[in-house]
Amino acid sequence: MAKLKLVPSTDTPRGQKRRREKPQRPVLDDDLRDSSAGIIAVKAVRREKPSNESPQVLHQNDDDDSDDCNVSSEDEAHYMISNKSDALDEMESSCSFQRHVTHVLANDEVNALVNQKSKFKWEMPAEDIPKSKWVGTGEKIKGASDDPFVDVKGKLKDHWQKILSDDLNYRSRFFSLCNSYRDIMHCNKKPFYLKGSKVDSSTMDAYLMHALSHVHRTRDVVIKNDAKLRNDANTDVMEDDSYRDQGFTRPKVLFLLPLKSIARRIVKRLIQLSPLTQKDNSMGQFKKEFGESDDELEEPNSSKPTDFNLLFAGDVEDHFLFGIKFTKKSVKLYSNFYASDIIVASPLALKLKIDGGEVTKKKGRPKENDSDFLSSIEIVVVDYADVISMQNWSHLHAVLEQLNHLPSKEHVTNVMRIRPWYLDEQARYYRQTIILSSYLTPEMNALFNGSCLNYEGKVKLATEFTGVLPKIQLEIRQVYERFDASSIGELDDARFEYFCTKVYPKIQESDEGRSVAICQFLF
Repeated sequence: MAKLKLVPSTDTPRGQKRRREKPQRPVLDDDLRDSSAGIIAVKAVRREKPSNESPQVLHQNDDDDSDDCNVSSEDEAHYMISNKSDALDEMESSCSFQRHVTHVLANDEVNALVNQKSKFKWEMPAEDIPKSKWVGTGEKIKGASDDPFVDVKGKLKDHWQKILSDDLNYRSRFFSLCNSYRDIMHCNKKPFYLKGSKVDSSTMDAYLMHALSHVHRTRDVVIKNDAKLRNDANTDVMEDDSYRDQGFTRPKVLFLLPLKSIARRIVKRLIQLSPLTQKDNSMGQFKKEFGESDDELEEPNSSKPTDFNLLFAGDVEDHFLFGIKFTKKSVKLYSNFYASDIIVASPLALKLKIDGGEVTKKKGRPKENDSDFLSSIEIVVVDYADVISMQNWSHLHAVLEQLNHLPSKEHVTNVMRIRPWYLDEQARYYRQTIILSSYLTPEMNALFNGSCLNYEGKVKLATEFTGVLPKIQLEIRQVYERFDASSIGELDDARFEYFCTKVYPKIQESDEGRSVAICQFLF
């Protein structure tokens, strides 16, 4: 059996200046290196007794960032093993984050998730959303607590109270849903154009706060375990599951958005909600590529409806992909994907990245596909799904299908500290997916029911609509035409051929003015 060889870390005395070194990789035998099979083999290797060398402390960070590679003396003092830290551990273990990531799935739970046996069996009122209610699977969510932010780290909570003040409670309702770590589909989000040019950001703030809380929780657990390993060189990492605190790769949150203008608004708000300060060099590049103002359209076109003017104000490019990294003191944009905590992307750009780009070649060979940085995504937020549905819905579906697969190569990861459910290929059952839209479509419903398999359960908004057909004043003539197709697989081609040969010639010959053709998928 191939064995894992540990590289001992160098302990740094407190107060002494730390050397800035590149993190060391775990040394693997040849049959384990650069293969997903080698990662699976670790499940058998981890039961073996390690040598008496110091356990390796390894972060999934940039090689050139000393802020992440070393823990400050203040952090070490905070995480020193003591009676106080034991009490802290007991309190931390009860938070929703720890309950979610430390849960062990039984075989019958996995079978139920695979067979899609869960049903929406409970409901609760949706406050501030008329004629709506939340329905869900699994255990019913408990009523609102006195402090919905009780699980949030103090530094984050204090910062949010400072910048949001009284609005914090308004955002707490949706934050509580997000913090339950269930899959969520909210398809009655208040349209962005109802309040004029002012966007209602309450739902956006809630999921951004949840993403920040998850990233900081993940980082704190790793730092705390690193400090424990430094204090006790004889700790047996393989025998204690509490030290398994990482995934195959570092990125944990994925934001899928339709347009650059929307991505700019969300990233700027994310930085405002973070207590850390950003670096000027990365923000300069961000402003250059995404613009500086949220109101780039000086004079809205009066001949266009309000939603058109607001949606298409600013940069409407649908190809963007970059990483965001959090260190002790700063938020860094455009970080390497494998050193990032959050990935912000459009479905189109991420689909091209997964496929290896366009016909780009390197050294005479096709560009290699690279999607390993998506192997450990734990939270996915699909915002403005209604806009994405008007672009190419198949790109979104293809991206979600690529999440949480075993990586094809070995990356800078201490394999002994990978969570067991990653090694058991169960990461998709722990992933939380949040879908937000102004209205519901059959495609969104199918995606939510088929691709979201969170063991915690699902929650979706059910709304009773009064209908609008009696309110339509204009007489609109609708014509439906039937066409034949040999099979369902040939349906799209048959529809397109019928349109080109039968319908479009009639439109060309008519004198009724301009026409618009709407297709389901745009390539």
